[in-house]
Amino acid sequence: MNFLAHIYLSGNNDMMKIGNFMADGIRGTDYLNFPNEVKKGILLHRYIDTFTDAHPIYRKSKHRLHEKYGHYSGVIMDIVYDHFLAKNWSNYSDEKLEDYAHEFYKLLQNNYEILTEKTQKMLPYLIERNWLVSYATLQGLEMILFQMDYRTKHRANMQKAIVEVQEFYAEFEVEFRLFFEELRLHCKEKILEL
Repeated sequence: MNFLAHIYLSGNNDMMKIGNFMADGIRGTDYLNFPNEVKKGILLHRYIDTFTDAHPIYRKSKHRLHEKYGHYSGVIMDIVYDHFLAKNWSNYSDEKLEDYAHEFYKLLQNNYEILTEKTQKMLPYLIERNWLVSYATLQGLEMILFQMDYRTKHRANMQKAIVEVQEFYAEFEVEFRLFFEELRLHCKEKILEL
């Protein structure tokens, strides 16, 4: 799961959304340096990643890309699954995706001081390119894959994965829907435990 799913799975807790969003850059016990609700978001993010990486449906999706993209097949699938969440947003939320995204951008801006340095540096690009909304189209997905590939100095050729995404589009979408229903239920339970 990538940015959109991590934010969405945090429910209505704004601080948990922030923690879940920026958790990738927070290692080990460094999460203890954040406010309590942000800590919960970081822990939820770790739970989501562990659940996702071990799940047979997600692994099946990822396997289609593994031979060509190796380690980066998981990164690609996380982005592809966010595409399906954005594309089918009305199945998961009564709020328009555009409104949801803009509210989240404002939330980050209003809480800038608690963001990690990495998140602070990324924020202008996130807003300018409207990443959360751009996930919804194949063109936006391709742009995000290109940007992710740029971050790896083009070692992974992730932008080329759009070919496989289109080839297995129907299969990926069915797998996403089945997987995401399970993940949503598990996250609701996990939030109560945190």
